[in-house]
Amino acid sequence: MRPLSLALLAAGVLLAAPVAAPAQPKADPDWPCIQRKTPEIDLAQVWNGPDPASAGRWTDDQEAAAVAQKIASRRTPMDEVDVVLQLFAREAGPDASTRLLRVMAGAYEIINTERSRVMHGIERYARGQQRLADRIREEGDKLSQARTSSGSTDTAETKALDEQLTWDARIFDERARSLTYVCEMPVLLEQRAYEIGERIAARMKGG
Repeated sequence: MRPLSLALLAAGVLLAAPVAAPAQPKADPDWPCIQRKTPEIDLAQVWNGPDPASAGRWTDDQEAAAVAQKIASRRTPMDEVDVVLQLFAREAGPDASTRLLRVMAGAYEIINTERSRVMHGIERYARGQQRLADRIREEGDKLSQARTSSGSTDTAETKALDEQLTWDARIFDERARSLTYVCEMPVLLEQRAYEIGERIAARMKGG
């Protein structure tokens, strides 16, 4: 790689870095997303009905728990969520509202748990990016020193360092682009919790 292409590569790394840069460095340096870090979904933001805790432990109602697991799963399309809730409410009889409240409690807890796992994964991802960025800087310094020592003449050492730097920078760039999409996952899970809450509330009102 010639000095010009090396400079372009370095610029690419620097341009990619802001994607993975912490949005709130003083609050949590391991949080790389633009979206504000919130450890849990605020129940009030996804549910405006009765307190789900008033319906008792959702895990004690096996059918409600099964429905909660089903509708909380991202593999279940939202159109199918409506069908599942309709069938459950029909079979629940006079206790439908109470049992639907248990479903809401379960879905909320399940989604919150998944979201927490995703957020921990994002933080691990960001720490890995930081380690890779540190390594790229070290490799860049070594390459510069090797070129200086060789009088800017390519040697086996400079070629090996050049190849490693290029490879690591490419990985860094690809991971930085992927992080943009990964950071959307907590938001999508919160949106799912809200949509489920809306559907359950409508079903409790007889909709």
